[in-house]
Amino acid sequence: GTIPTSVAPGKGKILQVVQGETTSLVSHTSSYADTGLSASITPSSTSNKILVQVSQHFRIERYGGAIRILRDSTSIFEAGNNQNYQLYSDPSATVNYRDYACLNYLDNPSSTSAITYKTQGSRHNSGGVFITQDDNIYKSTITLMEIVA
Repeated sequence: GTIPTSVAPGKGKILQVVQGETTSLVSHTSSYADTGLSASITPSSTSNKILVQVSQHFRIERYGGAIRILRDSTSIFEAGNNQNYQLYSDPSATVNYRDYACLNYLDNPSSTSAITYKTQGSRHNSGGVFITQDDNIYKSTITLMEIVA
């Protein structure tokens, strides 16, 4: 086949991949707090994009909580209207639910400085429990890919 002329050579190539991981248990309150999961990357061009892929382990005991992604101190991916129950279970019964929140976000940081991406968690209701990396045996990962724009 032919290459479309509208696509510049090299566009879409992955220039670098960085991965961070954690197994440290964190029990969350109603305020967003670090999960311990982070990775840093230094883009080679201000026009390039960073694809952020998160596999965040969590456990819910009634109600639930939320996970968000931050670029340095700025939240770039989270539920609107300050809602912290994107990960939720039926409140009429006590549950014990474990799973992975798999989040993907294509960021355009417009920077060539070192950037740290991380996740934070928040519990929905004081009557419940929201934990990341339950029992320290579950690993969470964050993968950063610099993509030529």
